[in-house]
Amino acid sequence: MRQVSLREFRVRGAKALESVPIGETVLLAGQQGPAYFLVPVMGDVVLEDRELRRAMAKASLRESWRLAEESGLSRMSEEEIDQEIDQARIARHHRKAG
Repeated sequence: MRQVSLREFRVRGAKALESVPIGETVLLAGQQGPAYFLVPVMGDVVLEDRELRRAMAKASLRESWRLAEESGLSRMSEEEIDQEIDQARIARHHRKAG
């Protein structure tokens, strides 16, 4: 994987990627800011997009499970979860009405 600075990418655009071999993933990273992956699509764009979204959803779900475990929320019963949802809906309704 190659790394290209966000600044270089902003200034040079596609020229900043000329030295990257075809098919290689690129990490765009700022000094203190966000980082992005440029992932090449080889083949069916729709299928690749679906697979990438599925992988991102799985990663997000694993992180949610980890946070729930850390905070003790993973031990809630279905009844307690339903109560939380009901309370959130009531609060949202009151905010919209008021």
